[in-house]
Amino acid sequence: MKIKSQKDFFSGLLYTLVGAAFAYGATSYNIGTGARMGPGYFPLLLGSILAVIGAIILFKSLVVETPTGDQVGSWAWKPLFFVIAGNLLFGILLGGLPSIKFPAMGLIVAIYGTTLIVSMAGDTFKIKEVLILATILSVMSYLAFILLLKLQFPVWPTFISG
Repeated sequence: MKIKSQKDFFSGLLYTLVGAAFAYGATSYNIGTGARMGPGYFPLLLGSILAVIGAIILFKSLVVETPTGDQVGSWAWKPLFFVIAGNLLFGILLGGLPSIKFPAMGLIVAIYGTTLIVSMAGDTFKIKEVLILATILSVMSYLAFILLLKLQFPVWPTFISG
């Protein structure tokens, strides 16, 4: 069979493999029933749905003809680097690195740092817009996670809050 859309083929393949892996991984947990869901119920359901969506996209890539063949372009290295770096930075700033005695900086600093780094992935970088976005994200995250959900993790750097 000929691949008629490379973009759809590879994205469908990725969805199918990731979904199947999550569904398979969820089987090691207690699944439970619809009325009494176990810890594996949601990952199994979500992984299965993701795998089915991937299979549909994969099938479409083999059946539906596209005018240009939707070739896969080159890797976008800059956005890939900055998005991954932003996620790593968030984890480091939120929890710190005890092995090198780097203290936890808390949620607010982690959001500002991550927003600044990830915003460099785009074509334009406007510091004013980035700081406004970081402020809105920080306030909303504080309201959602600290006040409403009452999650216990540092909000401010440990050298400030103690």
